Formats: sequence, structure tokens, C-alpha cells
Amino acid sequence: MRFQQLLGIGALTLAFAAGGAFAADKAARQAEIVKVAQGSLERFYKAKPELKAAVTKAPGYAVFTTYGFSFIFGGEGGKGLVHDNKTKKNTFMAMAGGSVGAQIGASENDVLMIFKTAAAMNDFVNKGWTADGGATAGAGAAGKTAGGGMGSNTMDSVDSFTLTKNGLEAGVAIQGSKFWKPDDLN
Repeated sequence: MRFQQLLGIGALTLAFAAGGAFAADKAARQAEIVKVAQGSLERFYKAKPELKAAVTKAPGYAVFTTYGFSFIFGGEGGKGLVHDNKTKKNTFMAMAGGSVGAQIGASENDVLMIFKTAAAMNDFVNKGWTADGGATAGAGAAGKTAGGGMGSNTMDSVDSFTLTKNGLEAGVAIQGSKFWKPDDLN
């Protein structure tokens, strides 16, 4: 009986220690996302200085770093955050996307979304779906973009901008993306 009690106490101690490690790991992942998002914002502000005022005045914004590959069919994924300018709260999010069309490339991109309304920001955080179609062309290496420069897309409630950090992509495609709040980051 004594051995079972010691085993139970040991398992409980290990569970508490692991829980603390997971919490520290979560905080470290969140801190890394904040750091990357700040770097991305600085690149956007350098490329288009008026974005800084737009981000400051908006109800909120989202910043993602994505990695993708395409050859007829494409896929991408990444992590980022949505920042509520009123509450100063960050919601950490992940994204995945797929595309099909006349396309080829591999790239690392920064994506900035500026929400025009608080409702649009809340819908994005809680629903997260987007669908898109169109042409794309971009090239970049070591944080420098060539060719078309910064891509942008304006919808009724969100302005979206993309900078190619590394890689090359070109083509016409239909794509869909899913953004969500992963439990391991929130």
C-alpha cells in the first residue's frame, strides 16, 4: 500500500511539473509570435509608411507570417496574432490555406489585415474563414521584395496587405484559408 501512495504522489508531482513546463512553453511561443509580428509591422511601415496611422486608428489588426509551396495545387500555413487596439489584448491564431490554379512557387510572406470595424475583427477571430481568387506575383530574399512590391486587397470591412519576405511565387489561383485560435496558444 505504501508503494502505491508513493507512486501516486510521484505521478501527481510529475503532472504539476509538466503543467508548469507547458505553461512556460506556451508563454515562450506567444512571446515569439509577438516578436515576429512586431518585425513584420516594421517591414510594412517601411514599405508603406501610411500604414502605421491606419493600424493605430483601426479597431484592431492581424499580423501573420505564412510559409507556402505551390505547383498547380498549393498549400500554406503560419501563425500570428490579432491585436485589439481598444483592450490591448492579443489573440493568438494559426492559419492554413489551400489553392488550385495556374501557379508555381515557394515563399515566406508577411500578411497584415487592418480591421475597419470591431465586428469584422470579432468575426475574424471567432469564425476565421476567408476565400479569395486572383493573380499573384512576388519575389523576395532576406526581407526585400521585388517585382510587384506589396500586394493589397480591400474588402468592405478589412484591408489586407502582403509582403513576400523570401521566395518566388507567380500565377492565377482560387484559394481558401482558415484562421483559428489553437488551444495551445490561448
